[in-house]
Formats: sequence, C-alpha cells, structure tokens
Amino acid sequence: MLMKIAFRNILRNRRRSFMTGSAIAVSAVALLVFGGFITYIFTAFETGLVRNIGHLTVFRSGYFLFGSGNPAAYGIDDYDKVMALIGNDPVLRPMLRVMTPTQSLVGIAGNFSGGTDAAKTFFGTGLVVADRQKMREWNEYGAGQPVVPDLRMSAAAPQRGLVGLGMARILGLCGPLHVVGCPSPPVREATKVPGAAAAPDLVDLAHSELGTNAHPAQEQPRIDLLGATANGAPNVVSMEVAGVDQQGVKELDDNYVAMPLALAQQLVYGRGEHKVTGIVLQLQRTGQIAAARSRLAVLIAQHHLPLEVHDFAELTPFYVQVVRLFSMIFLFLTVIMGVIVLFAVVNTMTMNVVERTNEIGTIRAMGVRRNGIRAQFVLEGWLLGAIAATIGVLIAFAVIPAINHGGLNWTPPGNSGSVPFRLAAPASRLALLAGTWGGLVLVATFAALLPANRAARLPVVDALRHV
Repeated sequence: MLMKIAFRNILRNRRRSFMTGSAIAVSAVALLVFGGFITYIFTAFETGLVRNIGHLTVFRSGYFLFGSGNPAAYGIDDYDKVMALIGNDPVLRPMLRVMTPTQSLVGIAGNFSGGTDAAKTFFGTGLVVADRQKMREWNEYGAGQPVVPDLRMSAAAPQRGLVGLGMARILGLCGPLHVVGCPSPPVREATKVPGAAAAPDLVDLAHSELGTNAHPAQEQPRIDLLGATANGAPNVVSMEVAGVDQQGVKELDDNYVAMPLALAQQLVYGRGEHKVTGIVLQLQRTGQIAAARSRLAVLIAQHHLPLEVHDFAELTPFYVQVVRLFSMIFLFLTVIMGVIVLFAVVNTMTMNVVERTNEIGTIRAMGVRRNGIRAQFVLEGWLLGAIAATIGVLIAFAVIPAINHGGLNWTPPGNSGSVPFRLAAPASRLALLAGTWGGLVLVATFAALLPANRAARLPVVDALRHV
C-alpha cells in the first residue's frame, strides 16, 4: 500500500518529478559513460604494459635503485637455473603464461655508412624474440588491439634489431629504412679534431670483435653499438636495423634499441659468462600478481638468492600517476553529480511537503504516527531515485555502444599512434554499474529524509488549518 501511494504521489506533479528524475538519469549516464572511459584507459594502458614488460620481473638485488646506470654490474648469475626453479614450481607453474630473460644495456650507437657520421647514446633491450611475440598476444580484458605478427626480428637473424623512430631520425636511417614522415638530418661538413680517432676505427673494432673484414652489401642498414663489458673494457657489436619501433615517450623513442638477447649479451659480457638483468613473468591474469609475488619471495628466501621482484606498476610510475589522476577526476565528477541530485530531490520533496500539509494533518488526526509520515516521504524519494537511475542506466547501455561504433580515434597515454576510441561496456564492470545505481538511489533517499523529518514534526492542529 505504501509503495502504491508513493508511486501515485510522484505522478501528482509530473513536471516536477520529470525534472528531478531527469537530473538523476543524466547523472547516471554521465557517471557510467565517464566511468567506462577511464576503465578502458586503465585496461588498455595495463594491457600495453603487460605485453611489453610482463606482470612481474625478477632482478638482482639493488638493480631497481642503481642498476640503470650500470646494468652489467647487476646481472643474474646462473639465470637458467633460476628460470628452471620458477618454472618447475607447482604453485607458480599454473599461473605462468610466459617466462623470458631480458638484458638491459646502455652505450653509444653510431652510423658511419654511406657518408653519414652520426652517433647517439642509447638504452637497449635484449630479448627472446619468440617469447616477446607470445607476450604481445596477452589480452585479458579485450582492450588491446589485434596483434599483427612482427617478423622483422627472428631467431634466424641473430644480429637484426629495431630502433626507435627518434633514434632512426638522429642516425640518418629514415631514408634507408623508407620511413614515411621522417626527415633526414642536415648534412654538415665533417670537422677533423687533431688527435681524434677517425670514425672508421669504431667500425674496424666492431668487425675485429665479430671476425669480419668489412660491412657486406646489405639491403638494410647497420649501426655499430659501443658499450662497456662487465669488466669495464670497451666492446663493439654491429647490428642490422630491420625497422623502427616507435615508442610513446619522445625521450625513450630517441634512445631506444631492441635486439636479440644473444647480441645484447655479446656486447655486455663479451667472452665472459653471459647473464641477464631481468627475468620477466607474464601471468595468465593480473589478479594473480599478489599470489605469484608471494610465492617468488618464498622461493628466493628458501634458496638464499640475491634477487628481488617488482611488478609492472612499480616499474612504470607513469601508470600509477594516470590511474590516480583519472580516479580523482571521477571522484570529483561523482561529488558534483551527487550534490546536484541531492539539491534537486530536496527541492522537490520540500515542495511536496508544503503542498500536502493539509493531507499530513488529516492522516495524522486519523492516527498515523510520525514514523509513518516519515516513511511515506522517504519511500517516495527512494522510488523516484530508483526509477530515474534505472532509466539512466538503460540510456547508458544505448549510448556507449553508439559511441564505440562512431568511428572516433584518439591517442591514449603511452601510445605512439592513434587508436579507436572505446568505452567499457557497463555490463563488463558490474561494480561501476552497481555503485552508480546504488549511489544515486542512496543520495535520493537521503535527500528525501530531510523534508520527511519536517513533515513528521508538523503539529496536527497547524497542519489542519494550513491554507
């Protein structure tokens, strides 16, 4: 009976109820659309990171804080045994999707072919090509773009690698690589410095290390990479550049070099023991990070290994900053929408109380207690909020697919190119859907409580003679 009366009272002033319900419905649409937007940002960003650096990475102790300055000094000894220990563990084995070693390195890259005289510091990564290709197929949330196999690097070409677009531009490789929209560096007259070694000496050193005599005729250009071995001795290797791999950050793009693991180890360790700086673990699901990390800590402690484990969020502070930024924006928007709904419902219910003062006095004289009056108005507020929030959810279910199929494109954080603009469907984020609906209904109910208390406290005699 109370529900029936509340519904009929809402329809008594349709225009007022419509305006208040519209505010609630629009708030629901805004929260679900923006929530779907930031959810897709988070999942797409996470997908890109997990594809590139995995969920967890095992380093030698101290590498996370000091290793970037001298990766060779923080190599993992007997990394094959460490990988076997992790891969054979009965707890970790079901969680693992890919486990692959990586080698970080720094040095100077030079291109002295075809009359070009250019050199640039670089940050390099040595990787297992087959493992990296499998990592790029991870797509737990369905937010990643379809993966096109990259055949420019392969196990059959151990000296073939990729460089960042900025690195290719600086070294004058855009022309030989046929990169569109990449200008060649201006030609400058070489200046001979007395006592300085000629540029071909770097090339000669590379070929003396590799046992070759001269650059063979190649369809693809080569660059020479100069670095220091773990013992501090200079070392040079020659790498065939198969193409560019544009990075999302200019500073990284201008310094990026990717190469097969064996070539990176040759540069860093020379004829010494080959090590790696990291063992990357890609799990089946992101939710397994805590359990996998806990188990790794147990294994490291049991075998007294000088290792440490870090997840992708620790290795990429920018990801954490993006999550916090958009979370605060969403919280700010939620507060604004909540305040709008609060005042709209308070205004509507206050007007209802004023217009129905005589009715309140009549039913109070008939024996209805104050709690009954209070419950009646609170129920009206709850019903108004529930109906309007439900309509808003249904509108969002129609709006979001329309936006996803609208052909819009944008460049998300950390991406180097434009991708289709997408919003996460509300059905795939039940917490967002339930939180939005429940939060708006709760605000509407609480807003109705204030006028309901006023109605319940009205003296019966004053209410009966109210005009």
